[in-house]
Amino acid sequence: MNNSEGAIMGRLCGFAVGMVLTAVPASLSAQEVGDPQQGSAFAQRVCAACHAVEHGQPSSPNPQAPTFDAIAKTPGTTEMALYAFLRTSHRTMPNLILTKDDISNVVAYLLSMKDSR
Repeated sequence: MNNSEGAIMGRLCGFAVGMVLTAVPASLSAQEVGDPQQGSAFAQRVCAACHAVEHGQPSSPNPQAPTFDAIAKTPGTTEMALYAFLRTSHRTMPNLILTKDDISNVVAYLLSMKDSR
């Protein structure tokens, strides 16, 4: 390979790496938009034993569990933060295995509560 071919290959390789680095963060941050109504129904079935899951509920059945309103209105509660939280286990919560759709729906529901200040 001569210098000219090497330069072209170097530019093509640099272009390919740049394209991959551009696409990866977009795919990592692009979450599927969930259905807030399905998230509410899921929360009623799965979360309501410990959390106040309805908008305007003053306290949770378990005093240690924050209300969904409180979670939604906490500074720093973003879609990405909620996804990360719901994908990891926590000492104070049951070890639930949530599907991707369940997580998307609960996140959509929580964010809808944030918007309804």
